[in-house]
Amino acid sequence: MKVRPWRILASEHMLDCRVFSVERTQSQSPIDASVHEFYRLRCVDWAQIVPVTDDDEIVMVRQYRHGSDELSLEIPAGLIDEGETPAEAAQRECLEETGYAANELEPLGVLRPNPALFVNRLHAFATYGVKPSATIANTATEQTEVELVPIDQLAGLMLQGEIDHALDTAVLWRFLHVNS
Repeated sequence: MKVRPWRILASEHMLDCRVFSVERTQSQSPIDASVHEFYRLRCVDWAQIVPVTDDDEIVMVRQYRHGSDELSLEIPAGLIDEGETPAEAAQRECLEETGYAANELEPLGVLRPNPALFVNRLHAFATYGVKPSATIANTATEQTEVELVPIDQLAGLMLQGEIDHALDTAVLWRFLHVNS
């Protein structure tokens, strides 16, 4: 039997949570036409960037995450603002969170953060030769501290769980593969 998409019969906005909204759908099975209820999280697309210095270090940020209630070591990332391209968002996030200016971007691909729940996509980039050029410009709800991580330590930090953000590890493994 060939897998086929389900047909969405109805969709209802349930809750607005500022950075995402919750939607309930009634969807029909392509196998037996039965109808089932599903929930999806709607969010704008995200952008992430792997900024690399001339010394082959990744510019990362350590920040507190409310979901895990822990500090997390991550690459710069964020929501794509209205009217912004994914590349522009990646450059903006890099400058805001680290103070490092991103130059020409190399696309690392597009990922689905969690296709079981989220409808958005993650656009990943790398940039090389970054240098500090501004002060960090965090919003009132975030604080970041820059950490420079040598490229040759990335795999070990991911395998040890020091870098454990799933989306970051997916992008960083892609980065390591492209640069191997």
